Amino acid sequence: MALNFFDQFMSPTYMGIPLMALALTLPWIFYPAPGVRWLNNRLLTLQSWFINRFAQQLLLPLNTPGHKWAIMLTSLMLFLLTINLLGLLPYTFTPTTQLSLNMGFAVPLWLATVIIGMRNQPTMALGHLLPEGTPTPLIPVLIIIETISLLIRPLALGVRLTANLTAGHLLIQLIATAAFVLLPIMPTGAILTTTVLFLLTLLEVAVAMIQAYVFVLLLSLYLQENV
Repeated sequence: MALNFFDQFMSPTYMGIPLMALALTLPWIFYPAPGVRWLNNRLLTLQSWFINRFAQQLLLPLNTPGHKWAIMLTSLMLFLLTINLLGLLPYTFTPTTQLSLNMGFAVPLWLATVIIGMRNQPTMALGHLLPEGTPTPLIPVLIIIETISLLIRPLALGVRLTANLTAGHLLIQLIATAAFVLLPIMPTGAILTTTVLFLLTLLEVAVAMIQAYVFVLLLSLYLQENV
C-alpha cells in the first residue's frame, strides 16, 4: 500500500460532514474568559499581561488611527498561534495548512489597509508606487514593479504561512516514518532519528509561534504605511 504523506492536509470529515468549522471554533475554548471579580487568578492575569504586552509592542510604531485595529490584530494573533500549536498534536488537523483559509485572512485585511490609505491619504498612498528622485525614463517601469509588489503582498502572506507549516509537518512525518522503519532493523539509527525528530518538533513549535507573529506583524506594517 502506497502511503500518501499529503493525506494529513485533507480537510477532515465525519460521516460526510466537514469538520473545518469545528477545528476553527475549538481553539477559543482553551482561553478562559475574564470574570466579574476585582482580582483574577494567575492564569487570567498571565493571559491579560501577554495580550496587553503584545498589543503594546505591535501597535507602538503605529499612529493613533491605527490603534483601532488593536483588538482585531491581537485576536488574529492568538487564533493563528493556537491553531498552529494544536496542529502539532497527534491525530489533529491544522487549518492553516490550507491556502484557501490563509488567503481568506490575508486578502480582506490587506485590502482594508489599502482602502484606508486611498481614502485618508491618497497622495501618500499613491506616492509609495514611485520612489522619490527616480529618473524620468524609469518612472513607468518602477510604477509597474511597485504595483505588482503591492498586489502580490496578500499572496506572499498566505503562501508564507502555508508553506512553512506544510513543510514542517511533512518533515516531521518523514522522519517519524524513518524512525519507525529503522527500529527493528537498526535500533541505534532509530534512536538517533528519534532524537532528531524531538529537536525538529521543538523547532516546529517555534516556527508555529513565529509564523503567527510574522503574519500579524506584516499586516501591521502594511497598516502603518496607510494611516
